[in-house]
Order: sequence, then C-alpha cells, then structure tokens
Amino acid sequence: MANLFSGLEAFGLGKMSNMDVYAPDEKTKKSDGQGEEKVEIVEADLLFDKGYTCPVCDKEFKSKTVKTGKVKLISADTDLRPKYQHVDSLKYDAVVCPHCGYSALNRFFNYMTSLQAKLIKEQISSSFKGMSVDEETYSYDTAITRHKLALVNTIVKKSKISERAYTCLKTGWLIRGKAEALKAEDLTGEKKNEISQLQKEEAEFLLNAYEGFTDAFSKEMFPMCGMDENTMTYLVADLARRAGKTEEASRWISKVLISRDANERIKSKARELKDMLKEG
Repeated sequence: MANLFSGLEAFGLGKMSNMDVYAPDEKTKKSDGQGEEKVEIVEADLLFDKGYTCPVCDKEFKSKTVKTGKVKLISADTDLRPKYQHVDSLKYDAVVCPHCGYSALNRFFNYMTSLQAKLIKEQISSSFKGMSVDEETYSYDTAITRHKLALVNTIVKKSKISERAYTCLKTGWLIRGKAEALKAEDLTGEKKNEISQLQKEEAEFLLNAYEGFTDAFSKEMFPMCGMDENTMTYLVADLARRAGKTEEASRWISKVLISRDANERIKSKARELKDMLKEG
C-alpha cells in the first residue's frame, strides 16, 4: 500500500507515516467491547465559590454554591424536601459572613434594614469568633451549624415569621439528610442511638416550622418563601401529619382539595397525603 502520509517527515511527523485512516479510536474500541469508561462525579465538581458583599459589615467573602443546572432532581419527600443526584444541595443554602457572623438562607441574605444590621452587630458580631472557609465541601455537621446560625440571625434581626419557619424547615431537612447518610454507611446498627437522636431533633425543627407557617398565614402575604398559597397549605398539612396532628393535617389537606385555583399536581399530592392519614 502506498504511504498516504509521505512528506510529513519534513514537519517532523515521520512517525505517523504508518497510521490507518479508519483505525477505530480508543472510545470506539471500549464501546465495542469493554464499554466506555465513565468519569466519576464527586460533590466538589458541582460547586463553585460565589462572591458576596455582607449587608451588615460591607466586607466581601465567598461561599460554596451549587452550580445551577448541574444537579439532577431525583425525587422529593412528602414535605417537599428535594433530593438531588451526587449532592445534597440543601447543605449550601445558608450563607455565612466569616467576618461578622451574619447568616441567612440564600433567598433572604441581601434583605437588610439599618436597624437589623445594628441588632446583628450588637448581639452577634460583638461575640463572633470567625468561621473557617477552607472546606472543599460542607459536611452535614458544618451545614447544620451554618443553618442554626442563620436561625439565630432571624431571631436577632426580628425577621418575618415565615423566614424563621423556613429556616427551621431547611434545618430539619438537613438533619434528616444526615440521619439517612448514617443509615447508608452503618449497616450494623451501631449508630442507632445517634440516628434516633437526630430524628428527635428533626421533629423539633419541623414542629417549629409548622407553628411558624400557621402563624404566618394570618399575618403575611403570598407568595411566601417562594411558594404560592396552595403549595404552602399542602406543606403545612404534611408538617402537621409529621407532628402527629391528624385533625389539623386533614383540615389543611381539605383546603387544597377544594381550592379552585390549585393545580392538579398539588391536588394529587394532597390526595396521596390524605390516603397516608387514613392508613395511619
């Protein structure tokens, strides 16, 4: 066979003179036989450092944030807690200023009045000892601590009841996530006591979320925490169910089912919740 690549020697590419024009590449070989090698996705690959300016101390800092569009929603719990592939995005929802200790869930972080800033400086910043920002990813313990700091901030700055309730809800979800992670790791049951304690702590946060949201219903306008009235009504129904308040749960579910403007998706979830209550 004639050398198709004769002349390439002048460019120093003589070693390529024996190349086969239609030789299968490595990927083709693998797909024909062994299968294409998959690249493992780790949590750190889905994060980036987002820049913030603290509305309390005006200093700049960065906080770990999940890359939009890079995570895939797998499912959601009955209380709307989302579950994503490869990462629990809830761990990265609390933004903390490492300089002054101001913290809030991402959707509320930039909303700050001069009076609120004054309260945070006096009651939090004056005692705050700083926070490490060197972690590549946040552990559940770190994430839960950050959310608890956000909750303290909501109380100090006298935020809306719905913000306090939403922060309780998100913290409860994180505690559930930690318990699930422990169950997955510990098949021998050695950590049963720790898991039991986490479940009690989750229940306490969800009860606080329930009480806060029911109070906010009569005092605040919708949308509330990014949710319309029917979605929030459904959420309160499930929080009541989880708290063992069966009659209250049924009452809130009925509101969704008779609502004329509730979409079919939320009504379907409400019917499923109603069936769960019947089953006990």
